Amino acid sequence: MPWQNQGGGPWGSGPKGPWGSGPQSSGPRPPDLEDLLRRGQDKLQTFLPGGNFSGMGVALVVLAALVIWGLSGFFRVQSEELGVVLRFGKHVRTLGPGLQYHLPYPIETVLLPKALRVSTLSIGMRIIDDSRRGGGTTIRDVPEESLMLTGDENIVDVDFTVLWRIKPDGVGNFLFNIQNPEGTVKAVAESAMRDIIGRSNIQPILTGARTTTEAAVLDQMQKILDGYGSGILVQQVQMQKVDPPSQVIDSFRDVQAARADLERLQNEAQTYANRVVPDANGRAAQILQVAEGYKQQAVAEAKGQSARFLAVYEQYKKAPDITRQRIYLETMERVLGGADKLVLEGSGSGQGVVPYLPLNELGRRTPPAAQGGASR
Repeated sequence: MPWQNQGGGPWGSGPKGPWGSGPQSSGPRPPDLEDLLRRGQDKLQTFLPGGNFSGMGVALVVLAALVIWGLSGFFRVQSEELGVVLRFGKHVRTLGPGLQYHLPYPIETVLLPKALRVSTLSIGMRIIDDSRRGGGTTIRDVPEESLMLTGDENIVDVDFTVLWRIKPDGVGNFLFNIQNPEGTVKAVAESAMRDIIGRSNIQPILTGARTTTEAAVLDQMQKILDGYGSGILVQQVQMQKVDPPSQVIDSFRDVQAARADLERLQNEAQTYANRVVPDANGRAAQILQVAEGYKQQAVAEAKGQSARFLAVYEQYKKAPDITRQRIYLETMERVLGGADKLVLEGSGSGQGVVPYLPLNELGRRTPPAAQGGASR
């Protein structure tokens, strides 16, 4: 039973509806749907040939609808995007930046991921825009991400960033194989960094092994993401801060200073050794050469004396008396050659010393050959 025919109902007497007003109310009446359809039909007939829905008119309407539907397949791919065309939900091709076309919906659809943009992910820290303080940025530490245990059981605070993008040939894997790309990259990066730090000692990490650590983390991240089929390319891993925990950083710096002093003293000692040891080696070599020369000289002299003795012995066997007399004379010549000599008379009284033959004085002015002649 219509509302206007209800004489009385749960909303009171009179022709009222459930909102307190009936069709005879004085307010504005809603538009009549049949009237709108009739007016639209009249306007459409004015554009059709012959003024009515003939076969030609229907064909034109269908053709116009098909043209509009076909033109709806044009789309533009921005500079940082790639167009992933899906045909009934299946990936069929990938299009680069520019004006492109795909078959209209519902045959083909397109997704536009920002595959050419390099994304930056910070781990262990958060960069916060502080607009209330002049538009600067504030870095907030996140210790639950940055504190890691090293292989020698030390705790180190590591803040690092990861630069990643979508592989040009892996856009389909990126769209359909992972649900949260940024969360996946963050989890993989933190896991790889903890693994590499856990297999290293703290000293190389703090000094000269940063480049090696970054390369190892990048390789491990890429292997894990390729195993997921994520279509993500890790371009760079940058270690921003590597320090001991803030509670022990002062003591750790004292230890580092002591180690630096130790290395400096060792270098100084090595420098002194490099200067002194070659000098000592040179002197030792010189002494050895002198000793070797003395050895050769002594051996040569001994061999010469031995050969001379054997030669004298051979002559002695041939003429013993003459050789004995010759040896005696040579020996006396050698013994008396440097002694003071006096010439006495042949008598044994000892009273006739010749005063005018000072052989010592003559020996200072005359050659030894002349002295020998005078004494004889």
